[in-house]
Amino acid sequence: MNKHALDTIDYIVFFVYFLIVSGYGVWVYRRKTGHDGTLEGDSKDYFLAEGSLTWWAIGSSLIASNISAEQFVGMSGSGFKMGLAIATYEWMAAITLVIVAVFFIPVYLKNHIFTMPQFLNQRYNGTVAMIMAIFWLALYVVVNLTSILYLGAIAISSIAGLNLDFCLYALAAFAVIITLGGMKVIGFTDVIQVFFLILGGLATTYLALNLVAEHYHQSGVINGFHLMTQNAGDHFQMIFKKDNPNYLDLPGLTVLLGGMWIVNLNYWGCNQYITQRALGADLPTARGGILFAAFLKLLMPVIVVLPGIAAYVLYKQDVFGAAEFGAGADLNPDRAYPVLLNILPIGLKGLSFAALTAAVVASLAGKANSIATIFTLDVYKKVLNPNASEKTLVATGKITVVVAMILGVLIAPHLGIDKKGGFQFIQEYTGFVSPGIFAMFILGFFWKKTTSSAALFATIGGFAASVFLKVLPLQLHADLSWLAPFGFASVSQDPKEHGAYVIPFLDRMGFVFVFCVIGMVLISLFEASRGVKTKGLEVDRSMFVPQRSFAIGAMTIVVILTTLYTIYW
Repeated sequence: MNKHALDTIDYIVFFVYFLIVSGYGVWVYRRKTGHDGTLEGDSKDYFLAEGSLTWWAIGSSLIASNISAEQFVGMSGSGFKMGLAIATYEWMAAITLVIVAVFFIPVYLKNHIFTMPQFLNQRYNGTVAMIMAIFWLALYVVVNLTSILYLGAIAISSIAGLNLDFCLYALAAFAVIITLGGMKVIGFTDVIQVFFLILGGLATTYLALNLVAEHYHQSGVINGFHLMTQNAGDHFQMIFKKDNPNYLDLPGLTVLLGGMWIVNLNYWGCNQYITQRALGADLPTARGGILFAAFLKLLMPVIVVLPGIAAYVLYKQDVFGAAEFGAGADLNPDRAYPVLLNILPIGLKGLSFAALTAAVVASLAGKANSIATIFTLDVYKKVLNPNASEKTLVATGKITVVVAMILGVLIAPHLGIDKKGGFQFIQEYTGFVSPGIFAMFILGFFWKKTTSSAALFATIGGFAASVFLKVLPLQLHADLSWLAPFGFASVSQDPKEHGAYVIPFLDRMGFVFVFCVIGMVLISLFEASRGVKTKGLEVDRSMFVPQRSFAIGAMTIVVILTTLYTIYW
């Protein structure tokens, strides 16, 4: 039998998953709309599931929207290449979620903010909001939707032996079915998606660690894990030193004290398709859901990073040939997860296949719903049809979902996504815009003097500064070796960059963020001296005080993270 194909039992397992998710989605939708299909709720109910998502549904939906082929394929590949250190994205996200729950969500809920452009309009002005609405729509469709579609289709095609185009269309169609039911259907079906995601992911990890043990004539995942630490000790270090070849990707203490905070706080606190899950709930429920998601994030490296390290150990032992991973300059670490899935036993391969599909479909549904929300509430309602009825808004949202998915399917094959690398590439190039956006949000939250001109400076100036620092050592041939002793520059490992000293992208994000904040403060103070008025948000210190149960959970996460970083420093 071709190992790059599914057995009949695998297809049965996957079909059961499909029936459960689709059937539950239809049941939730019929409960929400009534048996005649007449919508009982309004646009806020459709886009936000206002008041109906429980804490466990919110937490599950957050993770389901976040975990996709980017993690299963890209982060496993990074685990293969650099080891456990890549888990910092997941583990630092856990503490970031706690911060978002305490400081960000109360501001959104107190000021009745349901979309990110609405926040910008309420805090700054309509110009800033519309510019960013168009920007986010383009980013979500051209970058996020297409990346998930194409990476997911490639992974599923390589595992199931199916045609790539068929996988692309099937993923898009499945996601549309889920998305058209609205946020309530997405939220509750995500609970099932996360169940399959975690169950199938843990099964893959179990088999991967057991394969390592069996290769060394032992058995059990504990022995497999110990053998991995013995035979790939360099893959179990969380903080890289300056001489590490992967230092440019994860520059030492920056993952704890620098740019990693910007990556995570921008993603989890200023991102429509993430925060949208919590914006329709009351504060205690929203916080409870976010805390649940934080605990799940602690588990994610077990599912997506350890299999990559196991694949590395087995690859070094010639268990996999060059035909699977390539060799030398052609070595492709992103093959780690698909290769592992292809050697799983019948039945379990179907379960892991369902887990990967669940991750991709849930993320696609979350992104498509956010695209529909921004376009309908921030563009269509404000500019194209201000008097639109609730029924028209919901219909527009559904049409937007279908159009966005069609665009994603048409655009994805032409972007060369499979040739640009995996997880690290996505993080770096998202980092060109995130420092400015985060500066605009954080000052908009907590400094009432911040002006609209300052916000525009952060958006445009932040992107320009990121590009400048990127091209400085390459096109402009600036010598940045003097930054190396401080850990802010390292020799590029890319042969195309001729061994130039370049700034690690996480450090670059930190520099740009500081630049944006300083610029925004100076512009705001100058405009204040000229009598320019600003629109501060309603902020009350009491709303930042969490419940006792939340505080206990948050402290538990801090203790776990401290322990993990102490052990694997």
